[in-house]
Parts: sequence; C-alpha cells; structure tokens
Amino acid sequence: MEKSENALSSSPDSENSAPQSVELRHLRYFVAVAEAGTFTHAAERMYVAQPTLSQQIRRLEEFVGTPLLQRRRDGVRLTEAGAVLLAESRAVLSLVDHGVSRTRQAAGLDRSRLRFVVQPQLPPALAAETVARLRSAAPEIDVTWSEAPLDADFSSILRRRADAALGWIRPANRRLPDRVDVMDIGSFEPDVWVPAHHPAAANGAIGLHELARMHVIHGPRHADPGTYDAWRSVLRAGNPSFDFADPPFRQSLPMTLAFAATGSRPSAVLTAPCRPVGIGPRSAAGAGPPEMVPVRAEASPLTATAGLVWSADLPRELQQVLFDTAEKIAA
Repeated sequence: MEKSENALSSSPDSENSAPQSVELRHLRYFVAVAEAGTFTHAAERMYVAQPTLSQQIRRLEEFVGTPLLQRRRDGVRLTEAGAVLLAESRAVLSLVDHGVSRTRQAAGLDRSRLRFVVQPQLPPALAAETVARLRSAAPEIDVTWSEAPLDADFSSILRRRADAALGWIRPANRRLPDRVDVMDIGSFEPDVWVPAHHPAAANGAIGLHELARMHVIHGPRHADPGTYDAWRSVLRAGNPSFDFADPPFRQSLPMTLAFAATGSRPSAVLTAPCRPVGIGPRSAAGAGPPEMVPVRAEASPLTATAGLVWSADLPRELQQVLFDTAEKIAA
C-alpha cells in the first residue's frame, strides 16, 4: 500500500485538489477534531500541522456538501449533519481497525485483544472475581481495563468504545439490542444502616414501609441512575412523597454514617448493592460510629442484577471465553 490510509474509492484525491472521495484519513481527522473540541488539540493528537488538519476538514465538508463543524472562539461544535457523520465515522473506523486486527491475528502477528469496562460502585469482590476468572480462562488475551458507567442502552459497546463490560443491567423484560449479548451473574442488595436505638437494629431487618418514612441517604443519582431510580420507585410504593437525600460525603461511608448519626431526625443510610441477596450484612469494625448499625431490608425489595455484557460482533472464541467466565461466576 502506498498510502497508510486506503481510499474508499478507486479515485484518490491529491493534496492540492478537491477530493473525489472520502478517505479514511478524513474520517480520522474529523473524529479527532470532534472529540478534542479544538483544531489545536486534535492536531497534536494526530501529529499533523494544524493548517493541514483544517484543510482536510474543509475538503471533507466540500465533499459532503454541508458544514460539519461550527467554528467558535472557544472551540468547535458539531452541526446536526456533523453529529450523524461522527457516529458513522466511528463505526467505519472501528470496523476497519477490527478487520485489520483479525487479519493480523490470522497471520499470527497479533494476540487477541479485549477492551473491558467495569462499572463504578460494583462490589469489590465481584469485580475481583471477574478479573481473576477472565485472566485464568484466557491468559493469552491482552485485556485493557477501564472504569466507566454502563447505561441501559449499552452505548459504550454499541458505539464500539468497548468490547465487553461488567455492570448493573436492567430488568429482563427490556428488549436488548441485537448486537449485544448479556448474561446475568447474580443479584445483589444494599446494606441499610439505621440508628442503633431503632427497633430494626434489634431485629436485624427493616420493613419497606418503615424505611420509606425515614430520612434515607443514598446516591448521588448520577453514580448509577438505573439502580437509583428503580429503588426510589420501590420506596415510593410505601410513601408516595419519598425521595433520597444525597450523601454529604460521596466517597466515605464512615463519614456519611457519622453525619446520619448526628442528624435531627431518624436517618438511614442506604449503600450501593454490595452483597448477594439473602446474605445478611456484616458490620465491619470501624465502618461507622457505634450509633449506626447495618440491617437488611425485609423480603429483599431493593436489588440490582449484575451482568457480563459483550458485543455480538466479537470473534467466536472471545465470546466463548466471556460466556464461560460469566457461567463460572454465576455458579
């Protein structure tokens, strides 16, 4: 190949003439500008001169026939047409990169690679077990790990930013995208911390209606909107005006518990899903002040289902590895 980026048509354009076809380099430059927000940062990322980058974007706009970017003092913004082309460009470039990778693997030049996303606020033991089992099942696969939310539409996988993910999944009656496979690996519930003098502390459990009438600290919502909204809906069945209070210390359960213990009204602290359903809470030494104790919610009305999710476009051998990993975790 004489060029590093092959043209999508048999009529290549020269550097000094209008393009006869869109080339992959035009799409790569466009995606870089859209993601970086400025031509300067995109040029640095792509290792090209800024005038060259600007010229290639103008040529792309000439070929498409409409502006793709709005140039502003504070950077660039996508036009409506630009947003469409950005999504399509990412899909095309991902398919090309995936095809090159599979070709190299067939020639014995590359190891299989897997981009794996882990959702924040998962039980540490679950995340650790997933990592260990995946490494054990396929030590020859190069896995890159990142932490990012997993939304209800699995957009990180559908947009080819990741190959697989571990996270909370929505109810089974929700229709899944055709290009995604999902396996449930277990249901989890939170700990409910209540004042030590509360009757539930002696029983080790609290009823849903009783909990819904307390000042309950949980969240923030953006950390896990799906679970947050589902649990709020369940608690509103017991109290239509119920709403959660945001934790004053997002990253510190002990400090949040101390805050709840000194409140002027009876307060409870609801953790993220942290233990398998049916297993009682364990009070870790030093987890909170003696004024607060962990209990469970009676009948487990607050649960979240963890799942392993992957792209149905992955090579069959990688899908089998993920299936086997999920099956062993769920066992």
